[in-house]
Amino acid sequence: MLPEEMIGLRLRERGWTVATAESCSGGLIAHRLTNVAGASAYFLGGVVAYANSVKESVLGVRPESLRDHGAVCEIVAREMAEGARRGLGADIAVAVTGIAGPGGGTAEKPVGLVHMAVAGFSGTRAEHRVFAGDRDAIKRQTADRALDLLLEYLA
Repeated sequence: MLPEEMIGLRLRERGWTVATAESCSGGLIAHRLTNVAGASAYFLGGVVAYANSVKESVLGVRPESLRDHGAVCEIVAREMAEGARRGLGADIAVAVTGIAGPGGGTAEKPVGLVHMAVAGFSGTRAEHRVFAGDRDAIKRQTADRALDLLLEYLA
């Protein structure tokens, strides 16, 4: 069974809803969640917040978080998840922000660096990974891990 199918089952069992906030994955997580028949019972919606201005205005990411740490960091991932949960009225939300490449990386924040977070009733959990490959591979790996993180949160 695919992770998105397991997520759907667990959300239905609990009567919970989910939302997404995505930057580097460009909506791929929402796409995967909505590929499951009946997802409208638990998937409320998602925000693809590529621009920092959208992260601030739609998701409530604090300007100082972006200014002090940049868009690709744990605090921004946490604030994106919490903002999606609050703004879309979901029980749980997952967020990702990262550098999919091929450009944009630095020694401190290399191409493939992705921060992700899940916000829910028991607080917000975050992690980061550095994925390898081209832009498509990084996006796929980001979506895979974000769905796994969501599934772990629901376990």
